[in-house]
Amino acid sequence: MPIKNISVPAPHQGLFDFTQKVATAVRETNIREGLCTLFVQHTSASLLIQENADPSAKNDLEHWLNRLVPEGDSLYTHRLEGADDMPAHIKSALTATSLAIPIMNGQLALGTWQGIYLWEHRHNAGQRSIVIHISN
Repeated sequence: MPIKNISVPAPHQGLFDFTQKVATAVRETNIREGLCTLFVQHTSASLLIQENADPSAKNDLEHWLNRLVPEGDSLYTHRLEGADDMPAHIKSALTATSLAIPIMNGQLALGTWQGIYLWEHRHNAGQRSIVIHISN
């Protein structure tokens, strides 16, 4: 079954839509029915299926998680890569690092307003690697 690695640019903290990259990977396999599994290969980023029509939903999620896991907490001892280091790991632990999306009629079975997002938890990350496994 096809396994491929894609790169998603994440220049700063936030949600980055990469639905089309995954949809293209699914189409290229010609698999009509199956499962698309995604896995992020980083410990300070996560994956999310979320609202893709109204940007305020994305903004609210980002603000809520930053309030839940603030930077600068005096309890953090892991600060090797800066003030956002440990909070990014906690955010990743609280969210998903893999997703499974059914494939129906050769397409991702996403709802009308659903998109696939990389949720970057670091301020200056760069590129993130996502493994895509498509099976029937």
